[in-house]
Amino acid sequence: MTLTVDRHTVPSPASGLVCRSCGAQFPLGAQHACLECWGPLEIGYDTAALARVTHDEIAAGPQSIWRYAGLLPVGQNAATRVESSTGMTPLIRADRLADELGFTAPVYIKDDSANPTHSFKDRVVSVAITAARELGFRRIACASTGNLANSVAAHAARIGMPSIVFVPSDLESAKITQTSVYGGTLVGIEGSYDDVNRLCSELGETEEFEDTGFVNVNIRPYYAEGSKTLGFEVAEQLGWRLPGQYVAPMASGSMLTKINKAFKELVAAGLVPSSAWTVFGAQSAGCSPIATAFDAGTSEVIPVRPTGIAKSLNIGNPADGPYALDAVRASGGAMAAVNDDEIRDGIRLLARTTGVFAETAGGVTVAVLKKLVEQGRIDTSVETVVYNTGDGLKTIDAVSAAPTVTIKPTLKGMREAGLL
Repeated sequence: MTLTVDRHTVPSPASGLVCRSCGAQFPLGAQHACLECWGPLEIGYDTAALARVTHDEIAAGPQSIWRYAGLLPVGQNAATRVESSTGMTPLIRADRLADELGFTAPVYIKDDSANPTHSFKDRVVSVAITAARELGFRRIACASTGNLANSVAAHAARIGMPSIVFVPSDLESAKITQTSVYGGTLVGIEGSYDDVNRLCSELGETEEFEDTGFVNVNIRPYYAEGSKTLGFEVAEQLGWRLPGQYVAPMASGSMLTKINKAFKELVAAGLVPSSAWTVFGAQSAGCSPIATAFDAGTSEVIPVRPTGIAKSLNIGNPADGPYALDAVRASGGAMAAVNDDEIRDGIRLLARTTGVFAETAGGVTVAVLKKLVEQGRIDTSVETVVYNTGDGLKTIDAVSAAPTVTIKPTLKGMREAGLL
């Protein structure tokens, strides 16, 4: 089913859907694959419309991602927005982390654990469900490794829209609990995320799901644009300029590419000075098809069966892998993968130097940052932004914890433990 958007009274800078492979163009609607080559579609924009957006207009907007409505494909009409106070998350200057890793330039943590459901997925879901409303869908759904399920269920509950989310049945219990508490339908699948995603793609073609918007299937072009707000916010928080480099985790690879797209659009719109930036990608060694392709010097991303503790990154057949490779290579950046022990060390390193407790995806990103420094593959004299995409309380079992010492409730006990 392809629905179209009535835009007579809701102006948008979006001009249509564009194939990322062959460049074919289509009208805006609930379509995610090119009818010419079956490549993925993304939103194309009217550059003149983007150029009309001003700093003052953005500053006058809400303290959420919707301050950038003039740069997004939907949500220009406040009545259709799914507003959950998503976005405007902290950009934390991490001087102790920078010192420990040997940076002479500032390092910042973009901490998206501060979003309503404690991950960056609130950004993409806010945009996707807003698009679903404008496209006329009556139910919302997704395939998820956990964080997306949390966010879809929460946003649907907020606006009273029925939801059905599909997840691998072996997800972390914290993510299962958070999704189920919102009251939607939660379906566990005996298989990997790629099995879940395949089922959702098939369901989207059935009559029974004709009224259902799958945020990362038939509304994926809109969904993916929400990640651009991670780039918009960093630029605004840095005083309307771009950082010299950034490090982002990769599951499908979409977030990394959309931050890169955001920076390009900001330059084209005249909202930031033109400058160069370098892109770095981070994966878990248990699921690293994109980083493996990078190291092999190929553009072919070979699917893998995911393993390891970073389950939110466990997409064995990443749809945006080739485009992530393009973004990193074009910028002169690099990719790396880290094992489970390195991920745990990354979680602890970030926590003890910044006070930010990241989930395993954040541990991957910080551990890769450390590895890139040790390998001499990242410039420590360049201002760097590191993206933390989720809260450590979502993956609490990944790190063991115990009191530093246990004592009797006496001064003697304190002295014997060397605490007095």
